[in-house]
Amino acid sequence: MLNVYLRFLCLVEVLDRSICIHSKLDEVSKKLLEVIAAKHQQGKTMTVTDALIMRQIASPATIHRKLYFLLETGWIDLIFKGKNRRTKYLLPTVAANEYFEQLDLLMEQASKSIQPSLD
Repeated sequence: MLNVYLRFLCLVEVLDRSICIHSKLDEVSKKLLEVIAAKHQQGKTMTVTDALIMRQIASPATIHRKLYFLLETGWIDLIFKGKNRRTKYLLPTVAANEYFEQLDLLMEQASKSIQPSLD
């Protein structure tokens, strides 16, 4: 029996190859984008400082470089809240949200493509 998750990974690989051609979204940038989007969806918008301390993803210098890349390529936006101009908040853009919607569709496709066994 084919594993749904493994089928999903195969479909994601095809999607990522088409995206990587356009914006060179590497694995570290992708992981950072996923964390930013997940926190935002939970209502816990991340700051740049929050991102820089995520050593499980990469060093602060690498994260800083990847944040700049994500910003320049249109995957994230930086905003300020209120009058505080020192704290920068990270938000996924429309392009990022569309990417995650495509992943949702791939997940549905992967789960539908598996036929239950009648053992």
